[in-house]
Order: sequence, then C-alpha cells, then structure tokens
Amino acid sequence: MPSILARSVRGAALAALLCSPAARGQQDPAVIDLQKKLADMQGQLAEQRQLIDALARQLAARQDSAAAPPLADSPALAPAMLDQLRGAGTPAPSLLLAAAGAVGKPPAASGRPPEVAPLFEQPGVLTPKGKFVFEPAFQFGYSSSNRVALVGYTIIPALLIGLVDVREVKRNTSTAVLSGRYGLGNRLEIDARIPYVYRSDATVSREIFTGTAVENVFSTSGKGIGDAELGVRYQFNNGGADRAYYVGSLRFKSRTGRDPFEVVTDCLRRCVGNASGTGLPLELPTGSGFYSLQPGLTWLFPSDPAVFFGSVSYLHNFRRKNVSRTVLGGEQEFLGDVEPGAIIGFNFGMGLGLNEKASLSLGYDHSSIGRTRQAGVPVPGSVRTQLGTLLLGFSYRINERRSLNVSVGAGLTRDTPDVSLTVRVPTTF
Repeated sequence: MPSILARSVRGAALAALLCSPAARGQQDPAVIDLQKKLADMQGQLAEQRQLIDALARQLAARQDSAAAPPLADSPALAPAMLDQLRGAGTPAPSLLLAAAGAVGKPPAASGRPPEVAPLFEQPGVLTPKGKFVFEPAFQFGYSSSNRVALVGYTIIPALLIGLVDVREVKRNTSTAVLSGRYGLGNRLEIDARIPYVYRSDATVSREIFTGTAVENVFSTSGKGIGDAELGVRYQFNNGGADRAYYVGSLRFKSRTGRDPFEVVTDCLRRCVGNASGTGLPLELPTGSGFYSLQPGLTWLFPSDPAVFFGSVSYLHNFRRKNVSRTVLGGEQEFLGDVEPGAIIGFNFGMGLGLNEKASLSLGYDHSSIGRTRQAGVPVPGSVRTQLGTLLLGFSYRINERRSLNVSVGAGLTRDTPDVSLTVRVPTTF
C-alpha cells in the first residue's frame, strides 16, 4: 500500500510538471504530434456520435409515422384480388378457377399493391364499389387421344380373329372472351362473360370393315358464339394479417352456343346400317347444350410476400327432356332425357410477388366429372372422368389501370387437354 501511494504521488507530481508552462516549452516534438493526433481522433469520434444520434432519431420518427395498416388489413386489398379465382377462365368441363391477389408493400405512387399472376379465375378484396373492370381474353387449348377397338374374338391371348380399329384424334380450341365485372359494394360484385369459339378436330383412322392399310383423315370444325355466363360474388369476412379472406360465388351458364344436338352427325352406319358412316359430327358445337349452375367458395391467405389461395366448387347441369339429334340425311334420332354428370372441382396454389409490378403463381386444378345419364340410367361406356391440370401464371402491371396476365396449363391425366394458354388484359374504369 505505501508503494502504491508513493507511485500515485509521483504520478501526480509528474502530471503537474508536464502541465506547467516550463514543461510544455521543453516537451519533445514527437509528444506534441501525438497529442495533436489524439485531439483529432477525439473530434472525429464526437462527430460520429452526433451522426449516429441523428440517424437514430430519424429511424424512430419513421417508425412512429408508419401508422398505415399492413397490406392484409386494408379494407380494399386489391381491385383484382379475385382475378385468379373467378372460375370463368375456360369452358366446362375444364373450368379453371380464378385467384389474383396482392402481395408485398403497395407502391408509393399509386397505392395499389402488385397483383398475383392469375391462374384460375376470382375482394374489401372484390372490385371496389362503383368500379368497372373490362377484361378481354384469349384462350387456346390442344389435346390428342388414341383409341384402339378390337372387333372380333381371341383363340389364345396372343391371337386375334377379327379387326382392329385404331383412331387418333387431335383437337384445337381457340376462344376469344369479352368479360366485365362491376362492384355493387365493397363486398359484392357481378360479372358477365361472352365467348366466341373456334374448334377444329382431325381424326386419323382406317376403315374398320375393310382390309386396306390406307389411313383416312376426317376433319371437322365449328365456330360461333359460345355459352354466355353470369356470376355474382360476395366477400363474407374482413381478412387481415394471419386471417384468411372467404369469398362465395354463384355462376349461371346459358345455352347461347350451338349445342351438340343441333349439329348433323354422320352416324348412318350405326343408325340405318350404312357401312360408310363414321359416327362423328360433321360440324363441331360451340356450346355444351345444357344450362348449368355452379356455387363455389374461395379462400385467400396473405402471408407477405406470398398469397396462398384455394377453392372448391360444384357444377350442376340441368337435365334436358325429349332430346333428339339430326343425322346425315335429315333423319332424327330420338335420345330421350339426357343429364350430364355433375362436376366437383377444387384447386390450390401460391402467388409470389417478384417486385411492385411483377409476380408469379403456381397452382393445381382438378375436376371430377360424373357419368352422363340417358332416360335415368348411365349411358353405356360413360365413366367418371378425372381432369388434373398443373398451372403456371405470370402477371405484370402495365400502369395504374391495366395489367397483363398470362397462364399456362399442362394436363396431368389422359383426359385433360395436353396444353392450355390463357392471356388476359384487365382494365379498370
């Protein structure tokens, strides 16, 4: 302890000596240079502390001023939130439901969040009250199928006595659609859809009752107005952060298109014994021939920067009584009461915002089609059909009023169209 006290006394004496005018006059120049550098460093440190304090105050002010609710809490999430969930993307039975959502933070200039690329078709998340959205669209679908029919009998499994009927069918369908929707309220909207359809089929086959090896091609086409549709949607709840939006829909499909019973069918071979008949329509229909009603339920779950969506629906086709069709030669073939099978559909997917203007979506759509009944009993050869489609969509907001939506579908089951392409340009007025 005495030594520590002695050192302290000597240190104080030395400091007093250095601080004295005489000592300062006798200091080494290197010591003076070090003192100057130390003073400069202390000044720089003080400036940095002031800068840090200023930045901290600015950050706190921004956090206090950010009082706007999150995107999902907004009462009008996006005027086109249901573009992907609308159910009017393609004609039945391969209906694609709709769902366009908004993800991320709304741009500062417009206040409108970016849209999720529509895949299927469906804000509040609906169209705002008093707003009208006009949406021209173009859809293209291609499908091919092979059919092999054995006409004869087998002696052993490897030996067939008879004929083999092989047919390859290629179908192309192009549809131009004019549709629009109007917001009756922040939770209610109506929409209408009028399609124009052009179809072409090519069937490659060999005559079944001849020994020729020559393949025949039977081509047919059809064009005209398709089945017009009218729908209404209602948002049940106010969603938000970690809360889903639920939207109910009801869609009615008319019979404005030319139905399958109005076109002439080349079925003389089967109907009156003419061996040259093919049993195929000479002109393709542009409508289904049945009135339909489709209720559905859609849910949207915002989880920044993504939007998860899904829907379920049930399409009921109303029965037609005393149906007959025209065969080649002007004869009428009476079919009786015909009722197509109902369609149970569901889809799900996810939309991801790339930036304030562009987004991508990935989804899956499935439809299960029941058996067709004639006179109250299932039609021979009619079975339940499963349609599965993998969908990829892209959306780009061109400006404040207009967007470009593109979706591509790939068939996953044999009965599903091989590929489908949809392009839509919704414009808000």
